Amino acid sequence: MDCRDALPLMHEYMDGELKGSEAIALKEHLLACPACRERLKQLEKVEALIQAVPQQGVPSGLTERIMRALPPEKRKNPWWQWVRRHPAASVAAVFVLVMMGSFLSLWNEDTELLVKGSDLQSVVIKGDTVYVPAGKTVAGNLMVENGKLQVDGDIKGNIVIIDGSVVMASTAHISGQITEVDQAFSWLWYKMNDWASTISQSK
Repeated sequence: MDCRDALPLMHEYMDGELKGSEAIALKEHLLACPACRERLKQLEKVEALIQAVPQQGVPSGLTERIMRALPPEKRKNPWWQWVRRHPAASVAAVFVLVMMGSFLSLWNEDTELLVKGSDLQSVVIKGDTVYVPAGKTVAGNLMVENGKLQVDGDIKGNIVIIDGSVVMASTAHISGQITEVDQAFSWLWYKMNDWASTISQSK
């Protein structure tokens, strides 16, 4: 046994945990090595000094004083933690917000009259008003955006009025439904459905 192996065994010996062949090997090494004998004496003196120091109890209120002296714990932001745990959902939410913002800005900026339909030959446009004259028939759907629709004739289809109004004469006949979109979120919903139908038709 060399001195490097003897040192940990000395600590075990002082703790009263060294037994058997290791205790015999340490004893033989100490008999042959004066340096390790001196080191063991020094360790025993240190332990004796520690044992001689009176053990004092913890002063009352010490724990409370330490806790008060510590800086306040930072509050964790549950919203930010959710974002970090769900990056895909966070990106999707930001995308929806950006799209809604762009749609709302388009809603405010889009003031030009727009007329769509499969049969516009019987339609007359004057200013911001779209007329379906008496005795004329529009075969198919008709959409008017940012204007008025005056129906005196017949429409064989649905009517969609976006940010406008529709007036029907007593002689008018409409075979489909009339949908009026006059708020931004209704307009957004209509546009999304319109795009979805356009995409499905193009496939």
